[in-house]
Amino acid sequence: MTENSTVLVDLNAATMTESGNAYGLIADAAIAMSAGVIDWIGPRNSLPSAYDAHPRTGLAGRLVTPGLIDCHTHIVHGGDRAVEFEMRLNGASYEEVARAGGGIVSTVKATRAATEETLLADALRRVDVLIAEGVTAIEIKSGYGLDIETELSMLRVARAIMDRRPIRVKTTFLGAHATPAEYAGRNDAYIDEICIPALRAAHGEGLVDAVDGFCEGIAFQPDQIARVFDVAQELGLPVKLHAEQLSNLGGAKLTARYGGLSADHIEYLDEEGVQAMAEAGTVAVILPGAFYTLRETQAPPIGLLRKHGVPMALATDINPGSSPLNSLLLTLNMGCTLFRMTPEEALRGVTQNAARALGLADVGTIAAGMRADVAVWDIRHPAELAYRIGFNPLHSRIFGGIVA
Repeated sequence: MTENSTVLVDLNAATMTESGNAYGLIADAAIAMSAGVIDWIGPRNSLPSAYDAHPRTGLAGRLVTPGLIDCHTHIVHGGDRAVEFEMRLNGASYEEVARAGGGIVSTVKATRAATEETLLADALRRVDVLIAEGVTAIEIKSGYGLDIETELSMLRVARAIMDRRPIRVKTTFLGAHATPAEYAGRNDAYIDEICIPALRAAHGEGLVDAVDGFCEGIAFQPDQIARVFDVAQELGLPVKLHAEQLSNLGGAKLTARYGGLSADHIEYLDEEGVQAMAEAGTVAVILPGAFYTLRETQAPPIGLLRKHGVPMALATDINPGSSPLNSLLLTLNMGCTLFRMTPEEALRGVTQNAARALGLADVGTIAAGMRADVAVWDIRHPAELAYRIGFNPLHSRIFGGIVA
């Protein structure tokens, strides 16, 4: 018997594999785990006799899914923008908010002023909320430093989270997020003098798993993003992009050209961009939190994504400005209610397809050989995860084969 061997029984498993039935559902299933890996999954009455002597844990008919994955977050940042939120609701314009020190400038200022210890303590509070909802892996971006040292600090904090909590973290360098005040009107200089040197420094410290950017009229143009992606490619790092959120600059096509992991937001994506993503295998990351908070009306083209077989992931986009959303379970409901995703598409979006958006091949489904990262729920049918609002039915979370 292998160390930490156990068999989970008396459960229904939403494996999220491509099994031909909804959710990859196996009724009255058993899951055998050892050394942090799933050894076997199937109907309980087919459990091999080799597991007869293994300890068993009965789950009283509960539902088991893969551990949830939040594949797009800005969870490390300084301060908040609650006052700015109140100002907007009281009728202040974007310009008035900016003149009062609001917007991304305020978050950059707060993040630069914070110590790594403060950034970590604040981030852990947000991470704990996700862990309590069955999340076992998250992505964390930089992008609120916009100078070399603070960008590195944000990524160091993101790495440190794994030492403090039982959760997997993938880090993303987002130096091309915005232009800081000291480079106002000099985007190209910022890319050359700060963003690219920061990327090289972060890679040199082993702090980067992927590279992102914000391709938009209020941020960076495709040719500027391409210069950053060229360096990422040189360093052997995969890319992803905030694309087509407010307009269509062809960011998704650019990302597909680089074989990108994902294009995120994509409200203004057209069919040509969808086709490019389909051909490249680029995942569409849907972010209803920003759509909701900004009171947008242009929804992402879910029908076109389905038509061309583009995998859809869902994520919170946790950030202090446009998506102060700290619940992946609520995100499931929002994806269904706001964008008419099905509950199965939503659950795949935070398991199988979220893993794909992060380039992770060992999580996202329940199958032999995968990491034993699963969530146990006090529900009978997986659609209930997207159906309820403001309700957390998590019974327990298993991370690397250990209840954590």
